[in-house]
Amino acid sequence: MTSVEEPARPNGRIRDAVRTQAEILDVATQEFARAGFDGARVDEIAARTRTTKRMIYYYFGGKEQLFTAVLERAYAVIRDAEQQLDVEHLDPVAAIRRLAEVTFDHHEQHPDFIRLVSIENIHGAEHIAASEKLGKIGSPALDVIRRILASGQESGLFTADVDAVDLHAMISSFCFFRVANRHTFGALFGRDLVDPARREHYRAMLGDMVIAYLTADRAAG
Repeated sequence: MTSVEEPARPNGRIRDAVRTQAEILDVATQEFARAGFDGARVDEIAARTRTTKRMIYYYFGGKEQLFTAVLERAYAVIRDAEQQLDVEHLDPVAAIRRLAEVTFDHHEQHPDFIRLVSIENIHGAEHIAASEKLGKIGSPALDVIRRILASGQESGLFTADVDAVDLHAMISSFCFFRVANRHTFGALFGRDLVDPARREHYRAMLGDMVIAYLTADRAAG
């Protein structure tokens, strides 16, 4: 997001600028998630906010930059959740299960994030690749996973030699699929993956799957 600095203006004007940009990002997130990058219209975003198309370009520079700002904020939300994760007091099994649950909950609560990531994949991640902010944001979850894995292996609880990125992909895959493929899966198999009645079943299933992988006896195979 383009930073708009107005040091010579009253603080109220600066607060208004920040509030306006946040409102634009809120509406733009909904519009890009609904219509995709190609289908979204800046005119429509302007019409749904208390601003103009010209002001959107002033703040963000253009449609490409606006979409990048939307992605940056969407990823910042999940990275913040990962940074707030407190598992240091838990044993490795409980800790990795808790991390999986945080990812599960976030993906379920932010379906627009799932759609935005799907759209960005269609575009070859070109906006993420061009974003300095996203290039540096990394994933705090990876550091947490590495510490948990090291503790689990040292204590003998985890028998598998697992890479943190692979485990992150395993957890994210289940959580992402459940939301992204809800409709097609339901049409094909008659089961709603986000049915509230089965929510705890899938949440526990994810944790069980991850723990089973980490504690599997590879030598037996």
